[in-house]
Amino acid sequence: MKTGFIGLGAMGAPMARHVHSRGLLTAVGTRTQDKADALAAELGVRAARNAANFADCDVVALCVPLDADVLENVAGLADVLRPGTVVIDHSTVSIDTARRAAAMCAEHGIGFIDAPVSGGVEGARNGKLSVMAGGDADVLEKARPVLESYAARISHMGGTGAGQATKAINQVLVAGINEAVCEGLALAEKLGLEPERLIPTLMAGAASNWFLDKRGATMLRDEFTPGFKNAHMLKDLRIVQGMAQQTGIRTTVIDQALADYAELVTERGLGDADTSALIALKRSR
Repeated sequence: MKTGFIGLGAMGAPMARHVHSRGLLTAVGTRTQDKADALAAELGVRAARNAANFADCDVVALCVPLDADVLENVAGLADVLRPGTVVIDHSTVSIDTARRAAAMCAEHGIGFIDAPVSGGVEGARNGKLSVMAGGDADVLEKARPVLESYAARISHMGGTGAGQATKAINQVLVAGINEAVCEGLALAEKLGLEPERLIPTLMAGAASNWFLDKRGATMLRDEFTPGFKNAHMLKDLRIVQGMAQQTGIRTTVIDQALADYAELVTERGLGDADTSALIALKRSR
């Protein structure tokens, strides 16, 4: 199986390396050509300069930042890939974008899976991501050997767009947990509790969660190396808010988190910091 990978950022590059480790990687591409050239030279694969450089691939995976990037790449791939090939999109985008991308692929007999991931940079590096897939089950099975190279769990959530819907729910929960953990630890600081005792105690009970375990100690030391960037969380929450508003549910958590991450990114210039930098807002009114 020949596989192409487009988007070589903090998530995409390690994912591409895992595909290579299974002997499946043929070509890599990204918006910054030097980055693609460097990884291609490192792995001994082709550095793509345009969509045509993926024409011999059986599967092409995307991991790009924005809805527009997904649609631009899919449009290019749809013109060059053979019928029966598969495009996997690991980006976090709207349900509408997933459906538009799938329709473009379908016009050319190309399968499409919307497959956002959770697990952060650590999960990508360790090959332990959770993949939330939407699309046809048979198409997903074609793509499974690629997905298994970097996934601890692959869940077929339903038809096209179901992967992005699941990722939206994931981000609501993540944002809410981040709010609670950062607020709780800011309070702990004010009350004079010692992190070395506090965090293991909390992790042993009902308050245990991934964010507290992986980010609790570092945020209390004001270490905010991403992880998952505030700018990316803000982008995701804007997508989620748009989905949620159409349903008519109460969006208290989404609205608060969106306001907080907007402040971190636009007012405090912390877009490239880890989401645990949220504690900076919680320390003062």
